[in-house]
Amino acid sequence: MGRSSRAARGSEPAATTGPGGRTHAQGPLSRPVGSGLAELRPDRDRPAAWSLLIDGAPQSLVDLADPTHLGFEYQRRLGHLIDLVAPPGRPLTVLHLGGGALTLARYTAATRPRSRQQVAEIDTALTELVRTELPLERGWQIKVRGADARSVLERTPEGSVDLVITDVFSGARTPAHCTTVEFTTLAARALAPGGWYTANIADGGALPFARSQVATLAAVFPELCLIADPAVLRGKRFGNLILAAAHTPLPIADLTRRAASDSAHARVEHGRALTDFAAGAIPATDATAAPSPEPPPGVFR
Repeated sequence: MGRSSRAARGSEPAATTGPGGRTHAQGPLSRPVGSGLAELRPDRDRPAAWSLLIDGAPQSLVDLADPTHLGFEYQRRLGHLIDLVAPPGRPLTVLHLGGGALTLARYTAATRPRSRQQVAEIDTALTELVRTELPLERGWQIKVRGADARSVLERTPEGSVDLVITDVFSGARTPAHCTTVEFTTLAARALAPGGWYTANIADGGALPFARSQVATLAAVFPELCLIADPAVLRGKRFGNLILAAAHTPLPIADLTRRAASDSAHARVEHGRALTDFAAGAIPATDATAAPSPEPPPGVFR
């Protein structure tokens, strides 16, 4: 789930074989899927780009002609982390928990050729729709599993992935079982030495869910940071926050420069400031966790 902006980004040009897939001349498409009503809406500024919405909540934006284009603010912030987790161009092994329209998997495949990626997407009807209307490039090593994100994580071999990206939403809320210390411990187990865990969450107001998630990650990882719009951090609006965690130091200076130079300016919180942000928050466990909060009415209009 995320907000769209009109900025494009990409660390290098995409190697594409032509857009293919659905054209704007065919118009928008609505179809029931397992998680609700899926809509594909043509982007008014990019002739091969489509937004995916589920029950009216924006989920993904895909440009079939340029997979390095990340139109949603939260996707660009996760893109910064994909760019920085390893030297430019080095193939990665990535586990995506939550698939949507596979925007970040496409980005990784385009910017880091020969990457091996697995995606957990429980909504098989949605995956079928995306594969038909917004097809993947030939040669991309992206395997989509029609299963619950946590069940896929539980079966992931220890030390096997460079990056875990958690972007799990049921409608506009993150399910409780994907927000806990136990879930985060499974993610840490899956990471290879030097690997990173990242998550997209949404919150507003006093940010109680985000504070609890920081405390949850801090119970498992010694290094972490949070990236968000300053207005979201001040409680002025509901929005996305990106968390990153690792067992080794994160490149805070590089990440801060990238977040600050984006058209949708973001702040990076870490160290003492992040500790203060989460002060008093209780880590979520399987016994106590609740889903992320419901977005306020009209937030996506």
